[in-house]
Amino acid sequence: MSARRPYVRSMDGWWRKNPFFVEYMIHEGTALFVAAYAGVLLTGVYRLSQGEAAWNSWLAALQSPWYIIFHLLALVALTYHTYTWFKIMPRTMPPLVIGGKRQPGWVITAGGLAAAAAACLGLLALVWGMAR
Repeated sequence: MSARRPYVRSMDGWWRKNPFFVEYMIHEGTALFVAAYAGVLLTGVYRLSQGEAAWNSWLAALQSPWYIIFHLLALVALTYHTYTWFKIMPRTMPPLVIGGKRQPGWVITAGGLAAAAAACLGLLALVWGMAR
């Protein structure tokens, strides 16, 4: 008598069969850019702690074409990550009730995106003012 092997369902590309899972996997993939950019910023803080010469060399390194390309890719990835983060927010948080009326999901998403945009503009204004 031959031994019967149990059926094992293939997991290859399971996430490509459903658009929701494709978006989820892309969202999770963009988190790698979040981590990489955090590493860049932490390196800057470390270089700042080493003195002016180390700080200036780090700033000079950021002006290389590779870092500029990385920053552009990170900008696109982090923008998408922010959008998808606030897009899923209505599904993950308790209902938002204002004046006895439950607010639709798009209000929560729009509010989060508006707050993110305001924070980015405020930071840009701060940096712009420091650069002058």
